[in-house]
Amino acid sequence: MTAGTVPAQSAPLLLDPDDARDLVRRELEDPLYDAAEPTLLDRTARAVGDFFAQLLNPDLSGAWGPAAAVVATVVVVAVLGAALLIWGRPRSSARSRRPAELFGADERRSAAMLRADAAAAAARGDWDGAIAQRFRALARGLAERAIVDPSPGTTAQAFARAAARTFPASAPDLARAATTFDDVRYLRRPGTRELYEEIARLDDVLVHTRPASAEVAG
Repeated sequence: MTAGTVPAQSAPLLLDPDDARDLVRRELEDPLYDAAEPTLLDRTARAVGDFFAQLLNPDLSGAWGPAAAVVATVVVVAVLGAALLIWGRPRSSARSRRPAELFGADERRSAAMLRADAAAAAARGDWDGAIAQRFRALARGLAERAIVDPSPGTTAQAFARAAARTFPASAPDLARAATTFDDVRYLRRPGTRELYEEIARLDDVLVHTRPASAEVAG
């Protein structure tokens, strides 16, 4: 630079449109911008909050504000009522979860299935099997009605005593049925048509008898 010469000023940096777009795009790709953006959960929560705020907004024109609040309340109550109808019946759920053990055997059949199998065994002349299955059908039927529910490990005699407290008029028949079951199941005494028919009649009577009280055999 010679003396007295005025230094030339740098010309401003000008970008053409394509370079400018590239620069903006690279800048927006910075992860810092993504971190600042609201997440999907944030946007959903904000949308739900705005929706209910609009429903309950007292500045809504006409009667729409109170009406919308009433509609929202009715919808919530209806949903809760439906949930109670579907999931609010623990007794029904308990029936569907039958214990696997019944009088010392792994037994998952329903009372109806046990009665049908007992009748089939009787038709074959298998009185031992018919007696055991019909007595289990009697017990399973009372459990399905949530009247007397023999827990795993309950003996036939304990079940009969609990059922007798619920059906006092049938107490002697229940005691005899439990004894017959034990004789056939454990003492290997032969069953007979008469013993099977006695238990079957008792089962049929209890199906149509209103219980005096509810018991849980332990």
